[in-house]
Amino acid sequence: MTFTAKDPDYAAKVREIFAAQGFMALIGAEIVHLAPGECAIRVPWRQDLTQQHGFFHAGVLGTIADNAAGIASFSLMPPGSGVLTVEYKLNLMAPGQGEAAIARAVVERAGRTITVAVADVFALQDGAEKKIAKATATVMCLQSKG
Repeated sequence: MTFTAKDPDYAAKVREIFAAQGFMALIGAEIVHLAPGECAIRVPWRQDLTQQHGFFHAGVLGTIADNAAGIASFSLMPPGSGVLTVEYKLNLMAPGQGEAAIARAVVERAGRTITVAVADVFALQDGAEKKIAKATATVMCLQSKG
């Protein structure tokens, strides 16, 4: 599906809200793809982002899936809007093992107030990708008052 951004300045606004999220900086996440209705976020493997077996912690995977889905959704909202996830579900499919994890999100349906997006999460290892999780997110458009 091809989407058109309602706000011609969406990319700059996305980068601004991403930079304002201290947790994204804390885990070393970066936006690696951005287009209307799409977003990909990558986080490098670090020991302090793992669980007891050395795999990416599910909280990290959920965080990048949620953020990618939220940003993909925000990219289609009108100027002056805000974005807020109201629900997301994460299915973990395999251990998060590799040099990095990447969440690729796309909007499934963009409504006036509610948008639904999905994010597939992959582990990157030795140049190959393995799908390790899938998220579905419901995102709300916060309308500006004015």
